[in-house]
Amino acid sequence: MEWFEALLMGLLQGFTEFLPVSSSGHITIMSNLFGIEGEEHLTFTIVVHVATVLSTLCILWKEVDWILKGLLKFKMNDETIYFLKICLSMIPVGIVGLFFKDYVEQVFGSGLLIVGIMLLVTASLLTFSYYAKPRVRREITFRDALVIGIAQACAVMPGLSRSGSTIATGLLLGNKKETLAQFSFLMVIPPILGEALLDGKKILEGAAAGAGDISISAIVVGFVAAFVSGCLACKWMIGIVKKGKLIYFGIYCAVAGVLAIAYHLLGC
Repeated sequence: MEWFEALLMGLLQGFTEFLPVSSSGHITIMSNLFGIEGEEHLTFTIVVHVATVLSTLCILWKEVDWILKGLLKFKMNDETIYFLKICLSMIPVGIVGLFFKDYVEQVFGSGLLIVGIMLLVTASLLTFSYYAKPRVRREITFRDALVIGIAQACAVMPGLSRSGSTIATGLLLGNKKETLAQFSFLMVIPPILGEALLDGKKILEGAAAGAGDISISAIVVGFVAAFVSGCLACKWMIGIVKKGKLIYFGIYCAVAGVLAIAYHLLGC
């Protein structure tokens, strides 16, 4: 992997991790275009995932600090309840990630056809959530957290946006836009780290050859690009959700999905 490829893919990962357009789908498309496969793809994925987690902590540090200070009081306060809701939302994706992720990847693979189809599903979710007008609730309930967590678990499918699925589901449940984006981004931190650890385990076990075929400069460039673009996208996305402008991303996903399917069918 050359440094300019790492730059482009790092920027792509950082932006698409938070924007509701599927980071895995776009990384798969870019990898196909650049011919990046196997250990290079796996190692680079770990690096940029860590970068996007750090960008989330950077932008949402005020909320993270609020939660941590509340937990250290060791009582059932608002902060502890919020933390428990995040933990509850993690259970579905934890189960899928530990027991079914490899099976899902084997069955569906990461080919452009399934990516294109899942991008169309993402477009449908975003469009439906834009036009649906459920009664707005004051806060995210434990039931809402579990349902949003199930939506996140479904996003292990390549091309199905994690942020798009969780935010659209929350909007359909009637959650407030002001708090939904923050909850969605905070709940995704442990799964992203968990996925990085599982991929790292594959490398250590010899399922992939490690970082031998990717240069240090490419890793550094990709990490910095993913971190900076992740910070920008996270902050931007919170504002977009508050304004309820997800329909534009729905249109984009629909176009990208159709192009990915056409690219696959034409054998380009």
